[in-house]
Amino acid sequence: MKTEQNLEGTVVSKAIETTVGLAFDNVDEIDVDIQTDLLKLLSGQVDGIGVQGQGLEVQGVRIEEVQLQTDSVSVNPLNAVFGKVEFDKPVNANARLVFTEDDLNHAMSSNLVRSLLQKGVAVDINGDVVTFKPQLIRIHLPEPNKIKFVGKILVEQASGTRPFTFQAVVCPRTETSPIILESFVCAENEGISLDFTTGLIKKIKELTEAPYLEMDGTAFRVKKMEVEKGTMTLMAQVHLRKIPSSNKVETCK
Repeated sequence: MKTEQNLEGTVVSKAIETTVGLAFDNVDEIDVDIQTDLLKLLSGQVDGIGVQGQGLEVQGVRIEEVQLQTDSVSVNPLNAVFGKVEFDKPVNANARLVFTEDDLNHAMSSNLVRSLLQKGVAVDINGDVVTFKPQLIRIHLPEPNKIKFVGKILVEQASGTRPFTFQAVVCPRTETSPIILESFVCAENEGISLDFTTGLIKKIKELTEAPYLEMDGTAFRVKKMEVEKGTMTLMAQVHLRKIPSSNKVETCK
């Protein structure tokens, strides 16, 4: 991704590196590549923005490695010189994100992810609305092309609340096939009916086949997942409304 930069591109890149770095709680390494020249920059045109980073962490979610490349963008030229990139319109980008198994499990226990999980997933089972709330989820990457989930879920319905534990194995998404559920097993002594299990599996399938996900104004779609023992790589299309800044992170706390 890294290309030879001219002086103006280098100056703006370094300023943006500082701004983006402040958006994270921890950064091992970050490099920003502004692809433009002086005349284009003064008119607010940038051919593209490339970002490479390692060990980026925010709100308890750590990413081992990040590579992102945007399409051409229109920016405020004066603000860009001082490291603040403001898009005149949303920007499309391609991203490559690498997570270790430890990164994924650390994220599952973060306040950010736990707050999302606590909302639960509502499922219609024979006309009754049942809410599944994940309590503890562990992710294992035991071998290539396998993701194993082990966890505990609370089932909330009109008659009361009860827990159940499960194990699931999935095959990751490829460019030609969706995520495939290989197995789903619940503890036998917890009284979970076949209807419950079928309803939950159906809902999970709907969620994994959603065209895109959106969080904090950024929409993304996972095109491909590459899983090796201990690591997961996501290839994604991203729709950005702005480059992360320290102000954004403060408003999320």
